[in-house]
Amino acid sequence: MKRLLLTIVTTITTITITLAQGFDNLPDPIEDVNKVVDNTPDSIAKALMSRPAPGSTRRGTNPVLFLIGNSTMRNGTRGDGSNGQWGWGFYASKYFNDNRITVENQALGGMSTRTFYTDLWPAVRQALKPGDWVIVSIGHNDNGEFFDQKRARAVIPGVDPDTCYVGFNQRTGRQDTVYSYGTYLRRYISEIRAKGANPVLMSLTPRDAYDEKTGKSIRKPQTEWAAYIAAVEGVPFVDLNERSGQKLDTYSRWKKSYHFLGDKIHTSKYGAEMNARSAAEGLWESSNPLLRPLQAMMQHVPLVTKPVKREDGKPVVFFTGDSTVKNADKEDDGMWGWASQAQTVFDESKITLFNAARAGRSTRSFIREGLWEEVYNSLQPGDFVTIQFGHNDICPITDKKARGVIPGAKDTLHVYRLDDGTYEVVYSFGWYLKKMIDDVREKGATPILVSLTPRNEWPDGKIERRDNSYGKWYREVVRETGVEFVDLHNISADFLDKKFSVKKLSADKEKAKAQVAAIKEKAGAKYFKKDHTHTSKLGAQMNAQSMAKGLRSINSPLAVFLKGK
Repeated sequence: MKRLLLTIVTTITTITITLAQGFDNLPDPIEDVNKVVDNTPDSIAKALMSRPAPGSTRRGTNPVLFLIGNSTMRNGTRGDGSNGQWGWGFYASKYFNDNRITVENQALGGMSTRTFYTDLWPAVRQALKPGDWVIVSIGHNDNGEFFDQKRARAVIPGVDPDTCYVGFNQRTGRQDTVYSYGTYLRRYISEIRAKGANPVLMSLTPRDAYDEKTGKSIRKPQTEWAAYIAAVEGVPFVDLNERSGQKLDTYSRWKKSYHFLGDKIHTSKYGAEMNARSAAEGLWESSNPLLRPLQAMMQHVPLVTKPVKREDGKPVVFFTGDSTVKNADKEDDGMWGWASQAQTVFDESKITLFNAARAGRSTRSFIREGLWEEVYNSLQPGDFVTIQFGHNDICPITDKKARGVIPGAKDTLHVYRLDDGTYEVVYSFGWYLKKMIDDVREKGATPILVSLTPRNEWPDGKIERRDNSYGKWYREVVRETGVEFVDLHNISADFLDKKFSVKKLSADKEKAKAQVAAIKEKAGAKYFKKDHTHTSKLGAQMNAQSMAKGLRSINSPLAVFLKGK
């Protein structure tokens, strides 16, 4: 193809450009042609300084895995999630044994294949040593103007090595030559190899954009270009765009949307973690022999599942929740969660019971700690999942337990700075419930929302009902999702009220106080243990009976597996 020449003549009458424009002088924030702001409103100089010095993470003679990319790989001025967006490079190290190799995220928001190569790549290249690895996954910012004052980052689409544009770069104040996307990739590869290191090409992360004809996520053209260059140059290639795109295509529209935050390009923590896993799976599952040394240094790639003993023809019911669902469950006079007594109401010859609950957890912490992911990974069509949280949800949001949520059922969120200095996007109680419900349905299983167990509190001589808070939020989620709902809270509360409540307390305040104390003591001696929340073994059996009663009352498919059916 003929070489194309574009000459730009700029007449400057009042301003003489004498110095190259530095990154710190760029207007902040900068919106690109995609209507996306690549950096938070801090200076880009801070972003540059927040990146590790190239090669600084090296441990002894161990190799380093350098990540080359843009904001989809490393987001925000400091890359710490303070803007609610995360790049997948933040989570990449999870999949590599840091005793053998360190992962160094050199990506920076706003970079294109071209500007990373001209401005940031020289320092990385200098830090490379034989045996190192470099993943190049960049291209989201390769469109726009070639020589404008703000970015000057566009490249020529395609892989043609004989195409270039020449002109005056207003950002750098110099004459500049722009090459094709493929040419820049070839340069990265050549220079990586020259240092004795190992190049790997990856396609881009997918965007939150649908092809209305196919109903699937739009795939990026850079995928074909990168795959072609990898094949021609003999470089390992991972189709990150396709791997993550396939996952997004299995999600509901709602779930797909929360993998992004703020726009349709940059990812939330959920999206960043998904892309990091897709990248790791692509490397791990590759049959390219060139990747074997890197694969030997990887870890945690296979999905973590629950140790369920499945039997042919028998579905599994997973119980999720907090200590009211699963407690110590050992000593007869100790504290018990009701799912430990599920065998008293379910026919185990027909269904397998698995108690996946964990004491002290809220909807948020159960998900954040990966406990929910293990259940999600274990689900098969025909299974059931009971979802019961609340006792630990309205707690402090930023403390070390990090389990508090935003009260309510609406899809609200906020970025919080936690007491340990990290940042997290925290959602509402109802949002977390909806996430779990949606996840279960995605797997072809049946979710069942269960209201929290009642506490041993007796205002006005009757057991406490939390129908104006949790009860209200549960019902709002039910109305929005159509999920099956067992109101265990009120079923058990009705039972306890019938046994211990009084119609009317004494008009004398002291006598009334004594009456309430007596009720609490009687109920606690039998159905609770140590405090007002946790149940005795008999209390756990009572709640299990309430669960069975609730399932029958709503004609749940799970009721078929109860005893006596």
